[in-house]
Parts: sequence; structure tokens; C-alpha cells
Amino acid sequence: MQVSTVLLLFMLWCACVAISDYRSRRISNALVITGLIAAFLCALLDMGPFGLSAAQAAAGAAVGLVALLPFFAFGVMGAADVKVFAVLGAWCGMHALIGLWAVASVVAGLHALCVLVATRTRVGALLARRAPTFELAGRRATPFAACLTVPLLVSLAVQIAARILAGGAR
Repeated sequence: MQVSTVLLLFMLWCACVAISDYRSRRISNALVITGLIAAFLCALLDMGPFGLSAAQAAAGAAVGLVALLPFFAFGVMGAADVKVFAVLGAWCGMHALIGLWAVASVVAGLHALCVLVATRTRVGALLARRAPTFELAGRRATPFAACLTVPLLVSLAVQIAARILAGGAR
């Protein structure tokens, strides 16, 4: 992984997604489309930070979309979360998606537990509901897109810092 302007722009996009999702639990379609177009342009021009071809970017986007679509269909995830996962697939490739999903799921679970504790919500009250809920204490409970992008940002920042400290950043 080379530290490049494109990598920094990808990280900026991830940060915008995380901030938007955390603050308002909304991610604009313009932000999603910008990320998707940038991912495909980088792949087509062979400038992507992860070295994907256009075919690999398309496969990653398709797998990302299809993988989380059932969660949206069953009402346990928002559409923006699914779209962001597809964009991450276009940037990082389908091989990275299972790891991103696993880490994001752990982070989302920890976030949900923190919300339960902070709002003093009784688990029995949640279990009594017959359908999944996005609402908890009047607020959408878990910003999953932020849970996808923040660990990725931390990982990339640590890798960049390690390269800089080792004197190998280009």
C-alpha cells in the first residue's frame, strides 16, 4: 500500500461517511455516489490505493450490495449501510469485505451495548418487541456505516504511521 493522494481522499470519504452517519444517522446519496464514481475512476485509471482492476471493483461492489441486502430487506439495516458496503467493496475488493463486516459487526454490537447501558434500557423490553427496531430511546440505535468505516480508517492510519516511522512512506 502506497501512501498517495488517492488513499488520503478515500480516507476523507470514509471520515465523511462516519461523521454523517454518527451525527444524523443519514448518509446522502451524493456522498455514496461520489465514493462509487471515485472508486471506479481509480480502478479504470489504475490509480486505486489497493490496486484493483475495474472488474475487481465491480465484483467487490456487487458482492457488497448483495451481501447486506437481506439485512435491509428484513428491516434490520438501513439502505445507506448497504450502499456504503457496496462502495467499500468497489474500493477495497470483495476479499476485504468479510473482514470489514466482521469488525464492523463487533463494533456495532459494542455500540449497541453502550447505548443500552447509557439509556438504561431493559433487555426484556427489547425481547418483547415482535419486530426489529432501529429506534432506541428516541434515536436510531447503531450507525453501521460508521462502524464499517471507522475501523478501516484506524487500520489505514496505523499502517501509514508505521510506514512514516519506519522511514518508508512514499
